[in-house]
Amino acid sequence: MSNQPWAQRTAALRPTAVNRVLQEVRQLQAEGRDLVSLMRGQPDTPTPPHVVEAAIKALRDGHTGYPDNQGEPILRRAVAEKLERDQGLAYDPDREILISDGATCGLYLALGALLEPGDNVLLPDPIYDAYESPIALWGGRSVSVRSDVRDGRFALKIDMLEFLRTPRTRGLLLNTPWNPTGTVFTQAELAACLETAELFDLYVVSDEIYENLVYDGRRHLSPAVLSPEAKRRTVIVNSLSKTYAMTGWRVGYCAGPAEIIRAMALILQQYSRGPATFVQHAAAAALRGDQSCVRNMNAEYQSRRDRVVSALRDLPSVALHLPTKFRPILPPAAPLVPEGGLFVMLDVRGLAMPSDEVRRFLLREAGVVVIHGAAYGPGGEGTLRVSFAAGGTVLDQGLQRLRDGLQRLADRRSSQP
Repeated sequence: MSNQPWAQRTAALRPTAVNRVLQEVRQLQAEGRDLVSLMRGQPDTPTPPHVVEAAIKALRDGHTGYPDNQGEPILRRAVAEKLERDQGLAYDPDREILISDGATCGLYLALGALLEPGDNVLLPDPIYDAYESPIALWGGRSVSVRSDVRDGRFALKIDMLEFLRTPRTRGLLLNTPWNPTGTVFTQAELAACLETAELFDLYVVSDEIYENLVYDGRRHLSPAVLSPEAKRRTVIVNSLSKTYAMTGWRVGYCAGPAEIIRAMALILQQYSRGPATFVQHAAAAALRGDQSCVRNMNAEYQSRRDRVVSALRDLPSVALHLPTKFRPILPPAAPLVPEGGLFVMLDVRGLAMPSDEVRRFLLREAGVVVIHGAAYGPGGEGTLRVSFAAGGTVLDQGLQRLRDGLQRLADRRSSQP
């Protein structure tokens, strides 16, 4: 048939970077290759036992029917309590909170409620690559806002927000802690973003999935806490995946103005009835229960982050292995210390080659799986994203392979004419 509507509808979509790399990984594993992955952001810690028990109890109590399409009242109330407890934010659980099938679903719903075909959304660069596809599905366009590295951290160029804004700009999508960079936006940085949003009447979609993986005494702030006006134009999207190691449970939540939540709920009803009822009861138990599991996880991941930074910080300068003419302008390989999240960005610009080529070399020659920074936008070129979601021997072996592979690659580069 010549008429292929699906081809046009999906033309702007692409698999995420993780899924593209996984295809290569599976092919090599099928050939018998031994690989160690430092790629995914899936915590290897188990879901807390009291959450599992709550799910079992909910099943035994008969919570197996259709859920409330906006989300089970018990979970919406638990989310409202959590937002008040952690951020001092007051949301009406009956009008301003929606339960979704994970944060990815929540982002899709928020963008669907806010975008008209032809609208555009401002996105920091580099940024989690899965944001672009739902924008495209709703007929929108992603506009990248470049960042730079200042004082050892990625920082958004706030002045570029106004420069890149057009009359069709509808919103700004923020992720704090920021995947893949590890930056935790400060109050001043968020205030500058919201000033631009207020000046040009933009909405802010705030992905806060890594909110409890924040290190060195820092504190996560939602843009919604800045002022009543900021809260009026912010849609919070979150899930329990990272905080409670519940990636496979597919349960998330959104909070925002009642009229936006109502529109999002209408979209959700067209293809989902929300997470399973017993899962929602377990999620409520997670939010309301003892939070020592969250504090313990945070301490564990900060320790892992420190292990990664320490292992990669003393890498020989790959710039020194290149021809002399390049040395003054190329930095050494060095990790940027993340303030939050599950990833360390490793600066490998000194190798003077595309980050995807570096990744492929490490995969095929060193047997270690990482993601190239360019997968997250031009601003990520020259870096590798190294995950510390896995610990123990996996992390140790992966770091050793990464170090060895980078050294071999640097030696190979230095021997080229």
